[in-house]
Amino acid sequence: MAHRRPILLIDSPSLYFRAYFGIPESAAKTADGQPVNAVRGFLDMLAQLVRTRRPDRMICALDHDWRPAWRVELLPSYKAHRVAPEGGEVVPDTLSPQVPMILEVLDALGVPAVGATGYEADDVLGTLSVTQPGPVEVVSGDRDLFQLVDDAHPTRLLYVGRGVAKLDDCDDAAVRARYGVPADRYADFAALRGDPSDGLPGVPGVGEKTAARLIERYGGLDGILAALDDPASGFAPGLRGKLDGARDYLAVAPKVVRVATDVPLPELDPALPTSPADPDRLLELAQRWNLAGSCRRLVDALATPRT
Repeated sequence: MAHRRPILLIDSPSLYFRAYFGIPESAAKTADGQPVNAVRGFLDMLAQLVRTRRPDRMICALDHDWRPAWRVELLPSYKAHRVAPEGGEVVPDTLSPQVPMILEVLDALGVPAVGATGYEADDVLGTLSVTQPGPVEVVSGDRDLFQLVDDAHPTRLLYVGRGVAKLDDCDDAAVRARYGVPADRYADFAALRGDPSDGLPGVPGVGEKTAARLIERYGGLDGILAALDDPASGFAPGLRGKLDGARDYLAVAPKVVRVATDVPLPELDPALPTSPADPDRLLELAQRWNLAGSCRRLVDALATPRT
């Protein structure tokens, strides 16, 4: 079924972490002093996205496993620096209690939120991006999701690196302009360059420009590795040595970086509600958690015609 309006696929962890660090706790608390800065900021982001992008569908993706074992098995350094001493992810103490609040408000609104055991939110977004009818707009501050951009579907990334008010609306041309590679080669590019935020070491001595140049010349990692075995392929000796020394890493890194697109997900109704699914419950939550303004702004955005 074709749609005139886009579906918004929300990287919920990306947005609520951004909201938590973007709004002081002192500026958003309940009557008994519990911080709700992440909840308030997240809801305000959704309201602005609904107002400005005018979607007719929306799904919020969740991290049911922020560091899947299958990725760690391939690359033990994957997100290792973010593991808390007692296990689990390092998350601020005052953020963790706010995530269930966000989910309760979304449920009262009638906006679906979904995760999958053994997969990250990125993988949920990847699967939804290829299974939901386009146009698709993925909202995230995670650079790995540039790989989901697909002009044919079409799928765009609304990159929130500078905040929701200053979205970078990225199609394939924008990814090429930004990194020098097409979107469908971004995973290979990231593997070569590395990404310290994910514990991805990259190939020592290979930065963004060299990675992009290699992909442009050889088409991707498969072509690069095949060319390594050809003495006439034209590699500078130093670069050949660096890539040759990283063969084991390059054999697994793309599988770690590549977003899954085959995650088993339940049946969902992504249709954006024009009014809350449970208005009485939403009102009670808004009063209990001092979220009246944010809830009202989101409800008003949902009620605005999108034709």
